[in-house]
Amino acid sequence: MSTFEQKNWFTEVHADVESAYSLKITEKLAEQQSPFQKVEIFQTTQFGKLMTIDGCTMVSSRENFLYHEMMTHPALFTHDNPETVVIIGGGDCGTLKEVLKHQGVKQAYQIDIDEVVTQMAEQYFPELCESNNDPRATIMFDDGIKFMKDAAPNSIDIVIVDSTDPIGPGEGLFNHAFYESCLTALKPGGILVQQSESPLYHLSLLTAMRHAMEDVGFADLQTLNFPQPIYPSGWWSCTLARKSQSIDGFREDDVKQATFETLYYNAEIHQAAKALPNFVKKAFARS
Repeated sequence: MSTFEQKNWFTEVHADVESAYSLKITEKLAEQQSPFQKVEIFQTTQFGKLMTIDGCTMVSSRENFLYHEMMTHPALFTHDNPETVVIIGGGDCGTLKEVLKHQGVKQAYQIDIDEVVTQMAEQYFPELCESNNDPRATIMFDDGIKFMKDAAPNSIDIVIVDSTDPIGPGEGLFNHAFYESCLTALKPGGILVQQSESPLYHLSLLTAMRHAMEDVGFADLQTLNFPQPIYPSGWWSCTLARKSQSIDGFREDDVKQATFETLYYNAEIHQAAKALPNFVKKAFARS
């Protein structure tokens, strides 16, 4: 992916599928090259502030709730009693905020390799970082792959892989070795959830990811669909993989009785997000 420079517009070009996405901007607010990637902040006319990493859209003020809520609440409401949650990536802290809305969570670890992302989020997206000082939260700037490899067996209820695309720092989060580490670290009935790209543009990657999860021993998988306007195609997904039991049901009554607010997620959305188009189901089938 690359950006096309034109005055007053930020455009991310998806050369592999010959498409692009643009937002009108008024100014660039910040730019910093970390040891890992270039992080930029723009002011847009309609989507509030926009964070990009290496020229790729990451998060905006207007629509981030779609991604953060769907990366979090389906998994936590599918698990019977999630107490220990690990977030790999997620440096903008929006997923951490959603996790900590669940009062039953006792410990939430966020491990992102790039401190600059979190520093930028704290300055330009403070609404996403309002739970960073929650006593249940531990924010670490380290290698998430190593963290999971070193995690004690049967010690984690949910692992959320809130990563960038499988290139650069995110590349190692989409392979058998990483999934094996997650499976070992999860308690029985534990859930791994990973952002799994666009079913329209990246179906082969999504399918390979699911097959790798199956290969290492996850008992059941579920891919959920949701809109994501600033990501390639506008149609995104996350995939849940469960250790040792079915993933089909969720605590629907608890969703309906939740004491916290969500903007997108609810019980009906959860149920609907499980429906897959025929061409996607066909791709997922293994002979």
